[in-house]
Amino acid sequence: MALHIIVPVKQVPDPEHFEKITLNRETGSINRAGVPSITNPLDRHALEEALRQKETAGGKITALTMGPPQARKVIEDALAMGADEGALLCDPLFAGADTLATARTLSAGIRSMGAYDLILCGNDTVDGATGQVPAQIATFLNIPHVTYVRKLDILDGGKAVAERKVEGGYLKVEVVLPAVVSVLKEINDYRLPTVMGIMEAAGKQIREITASVCREFGADEEKLGSKGSPTRVADVFESGLKRKVAIITGEPEEIARALVKKLRKLEAI
Repeated sequence: MALHIIVPVKQVPDPEHFEKITLNRETGSINRAGVPSITNPLDRHALEEALRQKETAGGKITALTMGPPQARKVIEDALAMGADEGALLCDPLFAGADTLATARTLSAGIRSMGAYDLILCGNDTVDGATGQVPAQIATFLNIPHVTYVRKLDILDGGKAVAERKVEGGYLKVEVVLPAVVSVLKEINDYRLPTVMGIMEAAGKQIREITASVCREFGADEEKLGSKGSPTRVADVFESGLKRKVAIITGEPEEIARALVKKLRKLEAI
């Protein structure tokens, strides 16, 4: 069964440089100037899983992202890893989107690509870490979804079986395709682009999708970007941290009793 797998990827600030990120208190926005950008790590695992499924079943992989023109870089990286084609959702109307508006835009972009069998996402991103977008995409597309996936098997007959991580173990879930599956890092070890892959990526197509295209495929322009975002940053503040140091001396049993007494007084236990 040849598959068309779509992999949404996101350009995020490099976690190694998070200390350089500042907040604009007036707008509530993040200032990422001078902070290097990378492909969200879990999105790399999603792409790796897509590549492995393609190696088994055949088919095509499309990588897509939403962002400003410089977000094209994460699509180029995906093509170098082995994706067959890419799509960049880029339009000023997309700016300022929360997770809901982002999912609405990505869903319209996915509809514009025609038939597909599987959408593989990273379970969450290192910048927002909400984990909301995969499920929201599935809702807009009216297809099933499975989150926190650590193992995925594609079956004959248009079905897949996923191991979904839960506290204390996992659930084995059977899902009918097409579906959205969001993966954890445990699912695989992703490959790095090769020199040949980088060279081949230069000849692969990256399609640009604008707001007008999204409108043709069901997205109301009034519900895109900041206009279509029901959530806002209401306030930005820096939390302070105050500590008191108390040294308890004596025999181990005396120290334990004194510590328990202190914690109870503080209502910590």
